[in-house]
Amino acid sequence: MNFFFSFFFSIAGSLTPGTINLSAVQLGLDKKVILAWRLALAAACMEYIYAWLAVKFEGYITSNPLIVKNFHLIAAVVMLTLGILTLRAISRQTSFTNQFNNSGFLRGFILGILNPLSMPFWIGVTAYLKSMHWIDLSTNFQLHSYLAGVSLGVFTLLVSVAYLANKVMAVLKANTALLRKIPGYLMLALGIFALIKYFYPLAP
Repeated sequence: MNFFFSFFFSIAGSLTPGTINLSAVQLGLDKKVILAWRLALAAACMEYIYAWLAVKFEGYITSNPLIVKNFHLIAAVVMLTLGILTLRAISRQTSFTNQFNNSGFLRGFILGILNPLSMPFWIGVTAYLKSMHWIDLSTNFQLHSYLAGVSLGVFTLLVSVAYLANKVMAVLKANTALLRKIPGYLMLALGIFALIKYFYPLAP
């Protein structure tokens, strides 16, 4: 049951627009599905690590206000930076943007590292599932089956959105810059929203 619960919540959590799934969408729109597979694999590995840290250090993380407070700031910086890079890569090619856009595993690995918001998500989900007695993490096998569900859920969702984006591009027959810029604009919007939440934590 550990695997199925974590797999379900992993997919549900990854549906929220973020740097990684928007990057998978971007790769799908650019018809780079193989790179999307590599990105998904790297992101799944990092999600495994973050979920493990969330389970192991749940008490320390939730009791440290400095860490919790800065999650939104880190997310804002990452979103804004990647949004700018994405839009620049489309409008003006440089050696750095070319390398970034043509990467797969490395890109997913970097985005996975810069995705600290996954940790509070898995802290909350794990605490809830444990309180409902739906999961048991008392043995190593149970823990790692839970983490395997986390990773496979992320991988499945990222590959799926990349394929869907690729199909959308094929159906529309419009390899336009505007359509390819949508993930970049969404990243900028989410980065601005995260900054607002950081400076005005009571904002809706």
